[in-house]
Amino acid sequence: MTRAALTRVATALALAVATTGLTLPVRAQAPVEQGQRQFMNNGCYGCHTVGKTGTPIGPDLSKVGAKYSRGYLERWLRDPSAQRPNAHMPTLELSPQQVTDLAAYLSSLR
Repeated sequence: MTRAALTRVATALALAVATTGLTLPVRAQAPVEQGQRQFMNNGCYGCHTVGKTGTPIGPDLSKVGAKYSRGYLERWLRDPSAQRPNAHMPTLELSPQQVTDLAAYLSSLR
């Protein structure tokens, strides 16, 4: 197919998408990016700080990934009191994917 033909096909596809209101699939965000979004959307910053963002009620998580493994962070996010019975952190209602993404983000903090 020639370059001109490819351009016509691409233009026709873009026009079809624009006029029908369809959207093309967007590349899935990496778990770290999703986890950072989960950190904000779930209000984790209300008790924790990362860098200059957040409230210092709970521990500063800016370097938590250097201290704990991703697996430990996943277990902690699923059930903090099972990891440390006297933990002040509540058990969160997170989906398995949210736990995975948050743990990926937290483990990246070094």
